[in-house]
Amino acid sequence: KQGVHVVINDIDLPDAKEAAEATVAEIKGFGGEAVAVYGDCADSNDASNLMKTALDTYGDLNIMVNNAGFCRDKTIFAMSDEEFDSVVRVHLRGHFVNMRNATAYWREKAKQGGEVYGRLISTASEAAIYGSAGQPNYAAAKAGIIAMTMGAAQLVIKYGITCNVIMPRALTDMTAGGATAELFQPPAEGGFHAFDPANVAPLVGYLSSPEAGKISGEVFVVWGNQVQILQRPTLTDAFVNPQGEKKWEMDDLHSTLASHYNDDYVSVWGGYTVPPM
Repeated sequence: KQGVHVVINDIDLPDAKEAAEATVAEIKGFGGEAVAVYGDCADSNDASNLMKTALDTYGDLNIMVNNAGFCRDKTIFAMSDEEFDSVVRVHLRGHFVNMRNATAYWREKAKQGGEVYGRLISTASEAAIYGSAGQPNYAAAKAGIIAMTMGAAQLVIKYGITCNVIMPRALTDMTAGGATAELFQPPAEGGFHAFDPANVAPLVGYLSSPEAGKISGEVFVVWGNQVQILQRPTLTDAFVNPQGEKKWEMDDLHSTLASHYNDDYVSVWGGYTVPPM
């Protein structure tokens, strides 16, 4: 609807290809242009082919939206190497290889004196900031995505390229099952569905637009009729060694921190992690 030509990537499996083809058909149904490419988003060769398809088909690359993902949920003491590695590979490495390709292309274009229009949007999750007891692989990957995108934002702003992160709350294949599945379902009585993925799309469109050219290095939580900006992490308390300019001793640490972590403090839930739902 906004006039963007779209290259969609999904894995080369029957169900995924069917979904990608349906998305292409939907875009074309609205009068847009779209093609589908099939491959592994975390594979360097497949990622290069994705980039090549955009350039060969439409002549340029302006917007990169990384949102591929899947889950293999287990607790930390039950998770296998493969369950950890596979999720980190798709989420974190998948973002990395495509971010590398896009930013390298835009940087080289700028060095050659060309006009660069670059918008990079990464997809993370609130699991990255609060932890997720049953998703150590997913939470770690999403935290890495935020750090990597913030680093890229610092590096490429001089070329006029913006890099931002969204944390969507939406009903997807990943949230349709599991402990929180009921939360994301549409209301039984009808009405506004706060977790419809369509509610996320306008923010992605806006961050991709010329009007958002100065917005970079931000993390947005988005769902329903809400857009929230994640505050930069801050240090809430600071303690100085009462013995002066010397290294801490354990006794001094105990006497200093014991008053902070008093009887009112609740282990785990009183710290960095989110309180239980």
